[in-house]
Amino acid sequence: MGARVTMTLVCTECSSRNYKTNRKVTQKGQLELKKFCPSCKRHTVHKETK
Repeated sequence: MGARVTMTLVCTECSSRNYKTNRKVTQKGQLELKKFCPSCKRHTVHKETK
């Protein structure tokens, strides 16, 4: 099995840290997911941060 790293997802609009997830260490690029933001009260793009 490959090693995994835990990261936090931050909303691009209000900069609140809403979700924690993990991914493989060998995966390239920055993770971007469209998730629901409780602060904005709508679906927004969330980006990976450490």
